[in-house]
Amino acid sequence: MSSDPELFLAWAAGDAGAGERLFERHYEAVARFFRNKASDDWPELCQRTFLACVESAPKLREAASFRSFLFGIAYRQLYRFYSERANDRERLDFELSSVADLDPKASSIVAAHEEELLLLAALRRIPLEYQVILELHYWEDMTAKACAEVLDLPIGTAKTRLRRARQLLEVELAASASSEQVLTRTISGLESWARGLRAQLER
Repeated sequence: MSSDPELFLAWAAGDAGAGERLFERHYEAVARFFRNKASDDWPELCQRTFLACVESAPKLREAASFRSFLFGIAYRQLYRFYSERANDRERLDFELSSVADLDPKASSIVAAHEEELLLLAALRRIPLEYQVILELHYWEDMTAKACAEVLDLPIGTAKTRLRRARQLLEVELAASASSEQVLTRTISGLESWARGLRAQLER
């Protein structure tokens, strides 16, 4: 089986079949990245991400893995998407603006449990920079080091952002939980509920 870099280089050289195999291999992960952040526009953003790959081919050599390279492009496409929608408004700050601020439409993800629904809504209410790093960590099993590469951050900054993201998430969960029991279950089983949401995304 060809590796991701081999397929990518073949695609960049004009092999459409290699591009299709790479697309099939990574489409679900890229779709997960966008579905809780861009409501109805996520399919278009997936397409933009893969098309932008070839344009960014020289940067692949700087990335530790194709996966980090691909998610880095997805992250920049998300920023561009919301910046374009802002038009002449003040420059967006993803450390302050949440998806709930930028796109008030409901998520396209259907949660199976109350705890998953609570977690899904809380993720959309924290600033986007923090939502992104939590979803990379919980849904894509990325370490702080891998998140740092995707987001082009020093690893120390990524670790700090991940800790802060968890704190912000817990505040949002506490503000909207229907009971103390639901809150306790959600926070204590955060990884399990996050995996449950990932399973919903894969259906």
